[in-house]
Amino acid sequence: MSDEQWYYDIAEGRAVQGKVTNWDNRMGPYGSRAEAEAALEKARLRNDAWDAQDDD
Repeated sequence: MSDEQWYYDIAEGRAVQGKVTNWDNRMGPYGSRAEAEAALEKARLRNDAWDAQDDD
């Protein structure tokens, strides 16, 4: 069975299909390549929102 999900490889800085990287360098899974490529931006936005909550 193949893994058709997408992941963002932090070490390589790119989206990859399937669990081809170590778990500690992998973000995901995502349903599409575009979602995986946006992983870092999505994480940054979440962190910014959490930081803003902490400031309240």
